[in-house]
Amino acid sequence: MKYLKFKNGDQIPSLGLGTWKSKPGEVYDAVREAIKIGYTHFDCAHVYGNETEIGQAFTDAIQAGEIKREEMFVTSKLWNNRHKTDQIKPAIELTLKNLQLEYLDLYLIHWPVVIADEVNYPSNANEMVSLKEVPLEETWRGMVELQKAGLAKHIGVSNFSPSKIDLVYKDSGVMPEMNQVESHLFLQQPKLKSYCDEHQILFTAYSPLGSSDRPANRISDNEPKLFENETIKSIAEEKGVSPAQIMLAWAVNRKSVVIPKSVNPGRLKQNLEAADIDLNDDQMKRLTNLNLDYRYIQGDFWCPEGSDYTLESLWG
Repeated sequence: MKYLKFKNGDQIPSLGLGTWKSKPGEVYDAVREAIKIGYTHFDCAHVYGNETEIGQAFTDAIQAGEIKREEMFVTSKLWNNRHKTDQIKPAIELTLKNLQLEYLDLYLIHWPVVIADEVNYPSNANEMVSLKEVPLEETWRGMVELQKAGLAKHIGVSNFSPSKIDLVYKDSGVMPEMNQVESHLFLQQPKLKSYCDEHQILFTAYSPLGSSDRPANRISDNEPKLFENETIKSIAEEKGVSPAQIMLAWAVNRKSVVIPKSVNPGRLKQNLEAADIDLNDDQMKRLTNLNLDYRYIQGDFWCPEGSDYTLESLWG
């Protein structure tokens, strides 16, 4: 396993288990199996609706002597309906209770978007809350307080553009330590990656295999298919591995963190092994040339007509 370092020297495994879309009833077994085959990094979020089951898997694995808490790196995320100052600490406390942990290794603001308290996913503009009303600076100051209190060792953001990172940094003097964003061979985000590298912000890639199992209403007609790409297949043949392993190895080789999701024991093992695949300069160059700037997770669901959220303001 390769590792990346935070500024204070703490390490994060370059490949972890993503748990988005892992269903209750499946995720417990997936986490237990992942721990048995060597995973130590787990990416969670309150909104995924499965943290209680994941927490039980952690506890049972620790009690069975399969792993120690200090060997684990656990991430979770603050959901969009808990951005106000007085909501942030209760939100992480609920996540810690569900995960049966005393602290998180990393806590992220899930999206630079605010929604009404009683809403999980908005259906109209009335369920959106303007950033003028609950600014990102307020939310980030709350995250800083969580870190000071020892509830999260590291804090960061997800789906943030450089301008939004600059905004919270200038207000607080505290730079996010991680930015988790969609990234894969068709959406390499080179400018954002360079910005993060320049500011010593670690970079996590979600949906590294294209997230083909996302909800049907978020799949576009005629979207490009990573698994059908001839370059990826060719390099997989050269290395004697699967196309999925090449996609994950590319992310690790460019010094980012990557969090593929699976509940299949065979794929869990293959994904973990991908972190140790080295790609040469020629292979990395051929893969870098595949970038299409294509988003599978477009974010339009945060921009209902009548709200002041737009795709330009979200990603710009």
